[in-house]
Amino acid sequence: MPAKSAAQQKAAGAALSAKRGDTPKSELKGASKSMAASMSEKQLEELAHTKRKGKPDHVDS
Repeated sequence: MPAKSAAQQKAAGAALSAKRGDTPKSELKGASKSMAASMSEKQLEELAHTKRKGKPDHVDS
């Protein structure tokens, strides 16, 4: 499942970093915090490795 926006991709990258132990989970905010709690490492990898080219900054829900 590819990321739909650059913001989603960045949040997934931050959550993935915390899940792997590279950054403290206490530094996560907003979407990245909930992503780290609810998604597997494999799901986060798929979102985080989406190319940003051509993606909008934000997508309205």
